Amino acid sequence: MATVIKMPKLGFDMAEGRLIRWVKAQDETVQKGEVLAEIETDKATVEVESQESGVVRRHLVAENSVVPVGSPIAILGTADEAIDVEALVGKSGAARPAAAKPAPPQAGTETQAAATAVPAGPQAMQVEGDGRLPEGVRATPVARRLARERGLDLKSLSGSGPQGRILKSDVEAALTTPAPAFQAAAHAAATERVQLSKLRAIIGRRMTASKQSLPHFYLTADLDAGPLMALRADLNSRMPQDQQFSLNDFLVKSAALALREFPNLNASLDGEQIVRHGHINIGVAVAVDQGLLTVVASDADQKPLRTLSAELRQVVARAREGRVRPADIEGSTFTVSNLGMFQLDQFTAIINPPEAAILAVGSVRQEPVVVDGQVAIGQRMRVTLSADHRVTDGAEAARWLQVYRSYVEHPVHLLV
Repeated sequence: MATVIKMPKLGFDMAEGRLIRWVKAQDETVQKGEVLAEIETDKATVEVESQESGVVRRHLVAENSVVPVGSPIAILGTADEAIDVEALVGKSGAARPAAAKPAPPQAGTETQAAATAVPAGPQAMQVEGDGRLPEGVRATPVARRLARERGLDLKSLSGSGPQGRILKSDVEAALTTPAPAFQAAAHAAATERVQLSKLRAIIGRRMTASKQSLPHFYLTADLDAGPLMALRADLNSRMPQDQQFSLNDFLVKSAALALREFPNLNASLDGEQIVRHGHINIGVAVAVDQGLLTVVASDADQKPLRTLSAELRQVVARAREGRVRPADIEGSTFTVSNLGMFQLDQFTAIINPPEAAILAVGSVRQEPVVVDGQVAIGQRMRVTLSADHRVTDGAEAARWLQVYRSYVEHPVHLLV
């Protein structure tokens, strides 16, 4: 029996999405769990999987069309069944897909579209279905975006990827090539206006709303990171490099276990009710080309540290490659934002709605500490909890930080 596939809702505030590429062509067979299409939301480019097996009988919207959530985008069925498209789409209760509007081009917006007009320098270049530009130039979406933003003509580059495909590293290498002095001087004197990317714009709107409407309060704790760093080094010395733990793995696991004891911090506010979530899904802030993207470690309190580490490694890689899945970015109940790699002592983060709290983590630093009356060199780390005063209070948040401290300073408990 034929089924109408609709534009999925990939976030609590998503109203529409842009279908940027059909992964499965018309009349192609798709299995349940295979990627059907790539859809760009306000947050990221998402790989949408088919919820059932069948044959893609009809694409109802063109690539690079903006479609409201719930509108029909495709029909799935068997290879030989007769399908009345008009009747089927009418029964879906959604607007006709022909109303889908082409998305306007946005400077600085990365897309994975197979047929998208992409400006590069003074002229626009049409991208072919296999990622080629006119005259046979192949380039990854990230490479195209970076070249577009920096005014670099991709036709002047040689790609190091498969079949000569231009990669991000090729563009970066070209950009670091010294320019003649007069060109450098002219570039330094220029004033540039850059259009906000879609992701940067939505980050700005959501963070402004959060800061203005949520009564934030902040608590900072200085933790002894020495035991954690020692345990991590010991574990990693016994593991292949591609499976080694990051510091963030331990920080996420510590937060998840601490949240078990304080459900008000693993909660959201719904009108006059506090919704205490049954799952502990930790959002992890990841820096991507267009801004900051929060990926999700689901049920982080339940999973062994090694499993959690492997899953985070995979989802972070997908986020940076621009091919996240819906489950990668939705459903977080608490967020950890770690900027320690940038050598920051501490910072405060804005709560990510509809969550009730976020933990900001600074760098691990060496400094003098007093141990048993003697001065020694210690490893310290500052963390700052931002919390919503409508949902929790200072005393409860401070107790949560105490439990968090106990896991960080006695990390062997993260392994059991």
